[in-house]
Amino acid sequence: MTKLSVNINKIATLRNARGGNLPDVLKAAGDILNFGADGITVHPRPDERHIRYDDVINLKPLIKTEFNIEGYPTKRFLELVLKVKPHQVTLVPDPPEALTSNAGWDTVKYKTFLQEIIAQMKEEGIRTSIFVDTNPENIINASDTNTDRVELYTEPYARMFSDDPQKAIEPYVEAANLARKQGLQINAGHDLNLDNLEFFSKHIPFLAEVSIGHALICDALYYGLEETIALYKDKLAK
Repeated sequence: MTKLSVNINKIATLRNARGGNLPDVLKAAGDILNFGADGITVHPRPDERHIRYDDVINLKPLIKTEFNIEGYPTKRFLELVLKVKPHQVTLVPDPPEALTSNAGWDTVKYKTFLQEIIAQMKEEGIRTSIFVDTNPENIINASDTNTDRVELYTEPYARMFSDDPQKAIEPYVEAANLARKQGLQINAGHDLNLDNLEFFSKHIPFLAEVSIGHALICDALYYGLEETIALYKDKLAK
């Protein structure tokens, strides 16, 4: 069964819009887990425009299932990860000003850079995933970084899905199978939603985890948080 990790950045964005502590990010994370999600994802950015670094520290004691911290591996970010020691760190190649993740790693160009960081994570017992596109060269070279998992960047799939689902999924099936042959586990994330998630997971049945934030929190405005999580879990179960 593919695990559902809920990215709570958008909850923090809403809180930060007015100051104070409404909505309460810690309570929301606890509720999300109680409602059936398998884990929590956060992506702290240098400007702390949504999740703050102290949020990450305060969340750790609450999450007994799966805590995934994603971000670009700056010195400050890595210090946070090593302090919190989450179950998983997902390394993304975002520049500080990026609105959201929008590309995967060039695992040839940055192989040595990633190897050094991943070795440090392994010493601390932190599972590592790196954000990649479906380029076979990047998949093959991902294994040379010694990462445990790759997270397939699914925005191109989501963009193409409504026009041609089969064409949209084909490169992801090939990439996932190639990653599996390299001994890597597969995560996925970015723009997955209630319309396209079931099709994606059916075609990659060995998918370990999906990380979903923006679409899920938007759906919760209509369905409520508990019902929304049940809907996403149902898509994965099918």
